[in-house]
Amino acid sequence: MLTRRNMMAASAAGLAALAGGCASTADPVRGKALAWDIRLLRRAYTTLHPGLYRYNSGPDIDRLFNRLEEDWSKGPALPEAYLSLSRMLARVRCGHSYANFYNQSDAVADALFAGPGKLPFLFSWIDGAMVVTDPQGTEGLSRGDTILQVNGRPSGRILEALMPYARADGNNTAKRVALLGVTGIDDYETFDVFHGLVFGRSDSFTLKVVSADGSRRDVRAASITLAERQARMTGAEEDGSAFTHRFEADGTCILTMPTWGLYNSGWDWKAYLTGLFEEMAGRKTPALIVDLRGNEGGLDCGDEILARLIDADLPRTAYERRVRYQQTPPDLDPYLDTWDNSFRDYSADTEPLGDGFFRLIERDGESRAPITPQGPRFRGKLAVLTDASNSSATFQFANLVKANRLGTLVGETTGGSQRGINGGAFFFLRLPESGLEVDLPLIGTFPLTPKPDAGITPDLYAAPTPASLAAGTDPVMTAALASVR
Repeated sequence: MLTRRNMMAASAAGLAALAGGCASTADPVRGKALAWDIRLLRRAYTTLHPGLYRYNSGPDIDRLFNRLEEDWSKGPALPEAYLSLSRMLARVRCGHSYANFYNQSDAVADALFAGPGKLPFLFSWIDGAMVVTDPQGTEGLSRGDTILQVNGRPSGRILEALMPYARADGNNTAKRVALLGVTGIDDYETFDVFHGLVFGRSDSFTLKVVSADGSRRDVRAASITLAERQARMTGAEEDGSAFTHRFEADGTCILTMPTWGLYNSGWDWKAYLTGLFEEMAGRKTPALIVDLRGNEGGLDCGDEILARLIDADLPRTAYERRVRYQQTPPDLDPYLDTWDNSFRDYSADTEPLGDGFFRLIERDGESRAPITPQGPRFRGKLAVLTDASNSSATFQFANLVKANRLGTLVGETTGGSQRGINGGAFFFLRLPESGLEVDLPLIGTFPLTPKPDAGITPDLYAAPTPASLAAGTDPVMTAALASVR
């Protein structure tokens, strides 16, 4: 059993030493202190994580923890500790298990994520190539340009080097690749974090570039800081809304939903969607296109859309929700933060399944209850634009749309895995000696029949190309408009 007294016995070698770059392998106290963090991490994950053994055997997981312990025994500085921890967690193959950028302390975030060294443009990976989606004023770059090298490193090699740190469910490689693009949507870009930690921060970049017409050139660009990246972000509208919509000349409504991560938002998104469906009913809108590209998920915003498409209760896809515990062990409680302390005690809401699992008992109104019809029904055609970013609530929404033939999925295969994902409730595990935080999902969804380790394939495949970006066209939207017309 872990006790606070044991965990704090070597606290003199905690975050201050790490952040200060003390990396001496001759610091035995510090090595012992970090070993306590790994013991805490191992105990919390093996006791509480519902999907730890979904893709790994017991010996596999033991090897991951042993390798991390070996890495940390060398007395790493904070960046090296964070990298080895991230690499280990990525091997769990759970898209919600990582040292979350947003949940680190200010001291850790400042040390690891702030400062210069970020590429000054936005890009996506298309067929393994780094393709500019928005130059953001970088002189010499245009949309659709392909970056062949960054400071002499082939961009493909950069992607290969960063892939082991990217989180995803199962073996969904496309999700990892999508996560390593720079979209301008998130406060912290995964590429920015790991590119700087793996290759070091540069004040400027020399880029070898090829345009869509085949012309080549070198471009010199100054790096930007985290603050500059965030200042350029695509933010909410002036009224605080996260969604936008417009009506085409033929009456088709295009609803753009770049995020469902609205946990702390004061914006009434349910009222927005209610108003939109009322407006569409009044207009007799013939078609609705829901653009989910780049949207990892968050709240179950899609339920409000599905409720307007059905005339009878819609059962969820045949997945069972399971947890690995009924009550959290008291010795872990001091290190587990959460927004809802009911997560610490599932004893009244579970029944044993055996093999170390407990089934969550479903009650009316809970997340696995059927979706009930509401509001004015939408009778037109539906198209949903998907890509590899869709890996949590957006994955589940796409799955329900396709499984129930409620609309047409257009775009690229989603992230996530049909074999099941983990989420729904979380602990934020605080490792006291390193000062790092690790997200710990608590509810695992498991299919009742065998499913492939893959995302949801679209009904109609379409994807951007360097040429389409250069021309300012959107082949995915074009395909969706054609499908509903």
